[in-house]
This record gives sequence, structure tokens and C-alpha cells, in this order.
Amino acid sequence: MTQRHTSLIVSALMGALLAAGPLAMAHAGQQDGNKTPHFITQTDRLIVKYKDAAQGVDVNAVDGKIVPPAAAAANLAVIPAARQAILDRAGQQFGATLRALRATAGGAHVFQLNHTMTLDQARQLAAELKARDSNVEYAEPDRIMTAQATPTDPSYGQQWDLFESAGGINAPAAWDRSTGAGVNVAVIDTGYRPHADLADQILQGYDFITNTTIANDGNGRDSDASDPGDWTTAGQCAAGVPAADENSSWHGTHVAGTIAAKANNGIGVAGIAWNAKIVPARVLGKCGGYTSDIADAMIWASGGSVSGVPANANVARVLNLSLGGSGACDTTTQNAINSARSRGAVVVVAAGNSNTEASTSSPANCAGVIAVAATGRTGGKASYSNTGSIVTIAAPGGDNGAGILSTLNAGTTTPGADSYAYYMGTSMATPHVAGVVALMLSANPNLTPDDVAAKLKSTARAFPAACPGCGAGIVDAGAAVNAALGGASTTPAPAPAPVAPTIAETESNNTVTTANKIATSGTIVNGTIANSADTDYFVVQLPAGKTLSATLSPNASSDYDLYIYNAAGTRLAYSAKDGNGVVEAASTANTGTTAAARYVRVVYYRGGTGATNGKYSLKLAW
Repeated sequence: MTQRHTSLIVSALMGALLAAGPLAMAHAGQQDGNKTPHFITQTDRLIVKYKDAAQGVDVNAVDGKIVPPAAAAANLAVIPAARQAILDRAGQQFGATLRALRATAGGAHVFQLNHTMTLDQARQLAAELKARDSNVEYAEPDRIMTAQATPTDPSYGQQWDLFESAGGINAPAAWDRSTGAGVNVAVIDTGYRPHADLADQILQGYDFITNTTIANDGNGRDSDASDPGDWTTAGQCAAGVPAADENSSWHGTHVAGTIAAKANNGIGVAGIAWNAKIVPARVLGKCGGYTSDIADAMIWASGGSVSGVPANANVARVLNLSLGGSGACDTTTQNAINSARSRGAVVVVAAGNSNTEASTSSPANCAGVIAVAATGRTGGKASYSNTGSIVTIAAPGGDNGAGILSTLNAGTTTPGADSYAYYMGTSMATPHVAGVVALMLSANPNLTPDDVAAKLKSTARAFPAACPGCGAGIVDAGAAVNAALGGASTTPAPAPAPVAPTIAETESNNTVTTANKIATSGTIVNGTIANSADTDYFVVQLPAGKTLSATLSPNASSDYDLYIYNAAGTRLAYSAKDGNGVVEAASTANTGTTAAARYVRVVYYRGGTGATNGKYSLKLAW
């Protein structure tokens, strides 16, 4: 779901690696004559506060012997033997020893480790120590701070979507707590192009495209997930259809860069979760991709088994689907989402680029996904973005000339040199949320998919400009990571989301009195317009306070219309858009205090009829 904008080729300027004490800190090349350090994600120290320190016992005593206050300073780095033994045992499984350096002004001790650790490892060591010693009030990594630490990548200043107060996601506030280490993100898309800014970020993926024409690489499924290009010519996708794009989009590469482009490497841009890894699952090629291939990719990426495909050695906790189509959520896709969620994967999906009701876009309208709308640089709704009650949250997608800068390829049809480009779309908004989810799961891997969704919504910041139907707010990386660090999940992993029933229309239902009864919210009806005089009725007993949403998806050669009436025959809502295959959507609320009948009617306007050419699907939800 992308709108192309301006392409930009950036040369690869390698930065220097400078030594700073016991840790290596990466700096970029010269920028305005200054070198700016990046966030340090390692430490060689731990801070431990003992409960008895507040009473002066720990600081002013050695092995139980009280010392005069004047002599206490000389003993601040001395730890009683019994306490040191606990420190030794806690550090043993991490291959670490802890040597007391000094006491802080707040009465805590600073311990020197014998080697550097990632912040995540240091947090684990701190937790182990606290578990072993009930007298530990708190223990935490002694983090290294830097002055105004932001990525040093030359184009970072153009990534307004990461840091600007109006339209950005507040990424810098998250980066001293999490950079995505240990989390794999599956980009289920067009595949990837090797790129200097994605070096060492791409893990082994898989090409799930079964159709060789769509694949455009000379074969079907294989272990090569690289993108050969998806350019098309007029009539290639369907008779009479113009070229979708005479240039290849390199869409998956752009998405991957937003999530995990390497930061502080002296080139290009910075990804949101720059220490996360990308697992590319290629499902889109020339003219798009099949639902069946996409569903297999979701199951495989999350660690499930797919016949004929080797097991995924790099199981992903986050699935990014910057793709979609019109119509109701199909059973194949819903089952794949349920399967992925059952293994703890968070499924993040684009809401769609049609400036319409998001409930008409699949898989955004499937249960259990995080559906993402797009905002522009002002923080308001992007002109193209779908919206509605199914949208979970919004993120920057670009608008009005201010696009999202990320990694790309300069080739017009076949691959060329590394490049960067500004793209716009909910395809660009989605990886912003996927990247933040990776930061959250790196900070707290025990979060369930429902935990993640709840914390994203509860920490989203208010829209600074109008964005009706855009979900809980704009994703806030800093607040989301803070919420993730607030504690592990206390709830069990959710059961797979229930699949709404799919039923067949029952004739004769061409009058109100013979209307088919629909009792379950989310029901999908497969129906047929037998002839140009045919009409179909369905009745729902709509509970008080609920809103009935009806979505009609005609076949590609037909134009059918949608109406909703009350029991008195008064028309309450309708949708009668022009065009074959155009999805119609209408809704109406029951503002009364008791359940009330609502009659949904499908009417022929033009196009095909009969068992072969008259098919449609109707989703009714409330």
C-alpha cells in the first residue's frame, strides 16, 4: 500500500569506531565539524541498593563491626563476606564477577563487572541478584548516557517521523531503554534487496510465491527471498488494466529499513528498532500475491509448520503486513492470524490507502491484528488513509509532500545500486508500529499479543490535528517502552481469536418476511443474485446500544447496492457506489433500550447474475 514519491541515492560514508574507556562507542564521520556519540546499549557496571543501607548499617559497617562516621568513606567499597558470596553466585551463571567501586549519594553501591554486557543481560543479572538476596531493594544496569544522543546517520535529520513533536513517534525517548535486540521482525512483502544500511540486519527468509509469473524470478517457492523487481506492463495483471507501476517498487526493502536500518554506521538512515533483525517472507511480486501464499508465510514466520518448507530457524515475534485488498476477512487469513498469535506473534497490518472505511480492507478487518492508519507531518489524518472503528492506532505515513525516508534500490525494473526514497502510505505507517513493538518485546519478552495491543493504545499520544477514526492516537515509542518495562504479563496467552461463521444464503429471501436470520456478529454470507430482478434480505436483531455494520463485496464484474431498513420499512442507511466490484458499506446504530430488527438488503444494479457470475459476500457485524 504505497504511493511513490521522490527517489534519492545517498553515498556510503563510513564512520569511525572510537574507543572510550572499557566500551567501544560508534561515531559517525564529521558532521558540521562535530562528532556525536550514539546511545550506548552496553554497560560494565551494576547499581545495587540494599535495604539496610538506608539505616546506615551497610555503608558504615564491615562484617558487623560499626566504624566511626569519619572512617566510613574508606569502607564504602568494602562488602561483607556473606554478601559478596551472594554476589559471586549471582554472577557465576553470567560469567561475571562484581567488584564494589563506591557508594552513591543515595546509599546504593556501584559494582564493576569483569566484562561488558548488553543492557538486557545486565538487567537479567540484576534480577538474579535480587532473587538471591532478599535484602536487595533494587538492582539495575549503570547505563551510559550521552549528551543529546541521537543517531549519527547523515539523513537522520530528514526522518521527521521519528522525532518531531507534531508528527513523530518519540523514538529517541525509547532508545536508551531498548533498541530491539533479540527480536526478529518478519516483513511479509516483496522480499528484500541487499543494502549497505541493512547489512547484517537480514536473516534467512523464504520466497512463498508459488506462481512463477508473479514471482518474476524463474521459479516458485525457494529459500531465496530477495526481490527481483515487481514492475508491470499494461495488460499484464488483467486485460485492459494499465501498468500498476512501470518501475519496480522495492517495497519490502523500504519497509525493512523503517524497522531496522542500522543506526550509527555513518550512512543513510536509522531504523526504529536498529538492533532487531528482519526475516523476509516474500509473498508479493508482479500484480500482487495470493492469500494462500501470504497465510503460509504468516504461519511459517511465527514458527509454524508449512508442508514442503524448511522450518524457520529465526522465529519472528512481530509480523509486518503492509499489504491488503478489499472485502471481508477470509477464513484462510483469519486462521493464519490465529495460528501466529497462538505462538505469541504480534500481527501488525496496514489499514489501507483508499480514504474509506477500514472495515472494507483485509487483513486489516481480521480479528486479533493491530490495524494502523497513517498520519502526516502535522499529526493529522493522511489524505489517503482508511479509518474507522477497527483501526487500533496511527503512525506517520507521510502526506502533502512530506514522505517517509527509508532504504530502497535505484533499479527501475531490475535491481541497481543502493538508494533511499521518500514513500507515502499506510504501508509506511505500519512498520513504525512494528518497530515500536520490537522495542517493547526486547524490553519485556514476556508480553503477550494482547498485552502489546493494550499498552500501545494506553500510551498513544493525542492527535495534534484532526484524525477521526484513526484509533487510540499516534504511537509513542518512549511511552510504549516504559509501559513494557513496567512488568511482565500477568495474564496467560490468549486463545486464538474465534473465526466468524460463514454461511450460504437461503432462497427464497426476496421479501422482508422471508429474510435470512443472522444471529452471530461477524457472520459472512455467501450469496447469489440470480437475475436482474432478484433481491436478497437478511435480518438482524440488533442489541440496544450496538451499531450494525454491513459490508457487501460484489464479484469483479458486477455492481450491487446495499440498503438497511427498520421494521417499519424506513431506510436507515445505504451505499450505492458506482463501479463493478466496488465494495459497499453501510452502518446504523440502535439507540433504543431494547433489541430492534434491522433488515439488510442486497440489490442488483448492473453486471453479472446467476450461479457463476452473480456471486457476492456480505459481512454483518455489531
